[in-house]
Amino acid sequence: MSKFQDLNKQYIDGEWRDGTGKTIYKDTNPFNEETLAEFKMASVEDISEAYQSAKQAQKAWSETNPFERSTIMENAVRIMNERREELVELLVLESGSSHLKANVEIDFCIAITREAASFPLRMDGTMVPSLVPGKENRVYRKPLGAVGVIGPFNFPMYLAMRSVAPALAVGNGVVLKPDEKTAMSGGTILGKIFEEAGVPKGVLNVVVADMGEIEDSFVEHPIPRMISFTGSTGVGRHIGELCGRNIKKSVLELGGNNALIVLKDADIQRAVNAAAFGKYMHNGQICMSLNRIIVHRNVYDEFVKRFVDKAESIKVGDPRDKDTLIGPLINRAAIDRLLGQIEEARQQGAETVLEGKVDGNVMSPVILTGTNEVATAKNEMFGPVVTLIPIDSEEEAIRVANDTPYGLSGSVHTRSVEKGVEIAKQMETGMVHVNDQSVNDEPLVAFGGEKDSGLGRFGGEWSLEEFTTLQWISTQNKPREYPF
Repeated sequence: MSKFQDLNKQYIDGEWRDGTGKTIYKDTNPFNEETLAEFKMASVEDISEAYQSAKQAQKAWSETNPFERSTIMENAVRIMNERREELVELLVLESGSSHLKANVEIDFCIAITREAASFPLRMDGTMVPSLVPGKENRVYRKPLGAVGVIGPFNFPMYLAMRSVAPALAVGNGVVLKPDEKTAMSGGTILGKIFEEAGVPKGVLNVVVADMGEIEDSFVEHPIPRMISFTGSTGVGRHIGELCGRNIKKSVLELGGNNALIVLKDADIQRAVNAAAFGKYMHNGQICMSLNRIIVHRNVYDEFVKRFVDKAESIKVGDPRDKDTLIGPLINRAAIDRLLGQIEEARQQGAETVLEGKVDGNVMSPVILTGTNEVATAKNEMFGPVVTLIPIDSEEEAIRVANDTPYGLSGSVHTRSVEKGVEIAKQMETGMVHVNDQSVNDEPLVAFGGEKDSGLGRFGGEWSLEEFTTLQWISTQNKPREYPF
């Protein structure tokens, strides 16, 4: 049995214990399907207890000296730095991450937690002039109270930490529910990190639950004032509806159908290198991954040849091998879904220029050529499958890039930076990268999407804004004359 056995518990009110739900879940390695741990899943009652704990502990936590809260966040940074190898190994074994991707993920976790360590010292108030003589208007920034965080399986540690660290830093209580497929790397390991860092008992809780058993109770519970969700657009839409009905704030980071535009004046090899990273990093299982590559017809044939050569050079296989760059998809269902989409695209006229092989849960790169209408271009693949689309003008490139309900990330390659910026401005997406690829995240920059790719922004001052609320307090310092 794995050495990660001690992470297979619920973390509720400062105690590590089994859940009281009906389900036992086997957490497996997606490469060889070895069982890493077994979880006794949380029940609706466990979730309620976790939220009660977060609510009860939150007030004292929010009143803790801000320098002390900041120090605790810095402690978490230190722990992640000291235990990097252990965290990398956990990501490799549980999520199928390559060593490269796992290390990038730890870097992201450290960066956002270090930024969050500044938040306790930025919870200031402002004085605002008043229309009323003798009145002072004060606006105070305050924590929301309790926050629910729902994480995904693909970048499990970081996409949980991106919400948990800022939410804790500003003084909220937090209940984290990771995807069960990465229950340890996206959930209980964060509980361990912050417990050791000094977060008081009850402030952070981690529950691993079966959605069939708990249904909507995690979102609909009356205590959390906000739900932060990262995942599919379909689930995000449902969560947004629940939050609206229950008057809760929601931050939703959802799916993407991200495009890289290669203009006729682009540096082709530079664009190829960017496209390979933006598509095949973590096997394409990233919301920001490239799904479509839109190439001017003047350079299309050259791009296709070089891109196929590049994709064929990428090492595929066991992620425990440090040279492997493409490891397993999260499970067999993901493979079957991709194979179905590829076959549908072929029936719609797409042509295969690189045929990927499937070995267990590992799929080698697949490259198709087609139009924006084939299945692999219309739908988010979330795997190592990409569609190349030829176009004849910049205007057509922009139109094709925008012809999707999604708008998360994108990129443009051109030798003219200013032209790239002007095209980026016309792309209906929350983030665009000129002469780079679509997979970028930084702790000080606004991260988020447009259209069906979500609501809200993460990073820097935007995270500070999302995880807090404002209160107006006025003082009437001189007697006020009223009209009656």
